[in-house]
Amino acid sequence: MALVKDRRQLNLRLPLPEHSERRPRFPLPLPPSSLSTTATTNPTATASTTTTITAADIEKVQVLGHGNGGTVYKVRHKRTSATYALKVVHGDSDPINRRQILSEISILRRTDSPYVVKCHGVLEKWGGDIAILMEFMDKGTLESLAKSGDLFSEQMVAKIAYQVVQGLEHLHAHKIIHRDLKPSNLLVNEQMQVKIADFGVSKIMCRTLDPCNSYVGTCAYMSPERFDPDTYGNGGTYNGYAGDIWSLGLTLLELYMGHFPYLPEGQRPDWATLMCAICFGEPPSLPEYVSKEFRSFIGCCLQKDSSKRWTATQLLSHPFLQNIKG
Repeated sequence: MALVKDRRQLNLRLPLPEHSERRPRFPLPLPPSSLSTTATTNPTATASTTTTITAADIEKVQVLGHGNGGTVYKVRHKRTSATYALKVVHGDSDPINRRQILSEISILRRTDSPYVVKCHGVLEKWGGDIAILMEFMDKGTLESLAKSGDLFSEQMVAKIAYQVVQGLEHLHAHKIIHRDLKPSNLLVNEQMQVKIADFGVSKIMCRTLDPCNSYVGTCAYMSPERFDPDTYGNGGTYNGYAGDIWSLGLTLLELYMGHFPYLPEGQRPDWATLMCAICFGEPPSLPEYVSKEFRSFIGCCLQKDSSKRWTATQLLSHPFLQNIKG
């Protein structure tokens, strides 16, 4: 398989820059709206005027999470009481993490969809920290809901699928592939609105079928052609758009089944086991009692041959989503 050849390259590392070279020497790109936002876009806002937000205007409320050299905070605007999420990558973090947040900023500048988490602005703080001020989703992630014991009915999964597919259609239309779609990267609010987030390893494609053969992302949700493009890809290439659809199918299956579908409940995955299951096994299936529409929808997502997988636009016309309102 091409897998062996490609994995040899994973241990290659560029030398890290000296500590003094990790500080940005150029202005950061800002979203089109810069730091100007309307408070009424947030349900907790108390004012209806347009507000220019600076670092001095916000106060930290609590830590929402850590990882990849950074921290995500829940923050509040001091004057309007509007709440936001502030994603901070620290100035002395790994250069890879800093490149990822700069990539995420670039992606967010291109998106404007109710199904993609909104960026309200970018702050460069003293000491080289980079912070993205983002929409706050008060229910957390679909992963956190599942771990808390929430059960997802077929109807709930259909509503989630509709929103995520809408988001993917918007991203793919703008030549953006996510590459790391999974329950922990789908945010939820009290109204059960679902939005795609975390674009650190996403890519803006220069051409519709620009090859994308790196091993970034989470291997559990990788499509077969991501591991072995020669066998499962279209002409030996990895189609990132189709890869996002595969990840969507596994995500929906996991939410419905209550555990990762390729493994028995409670089993911890490892890279070799997952690779063998995804490449050599049959795609996981739903229980017999689910509707034929649900089974068909998952089947359209989990085609091992990437050329047979439905696109986001095609999925929006699938019978499984026809009775869902956005």
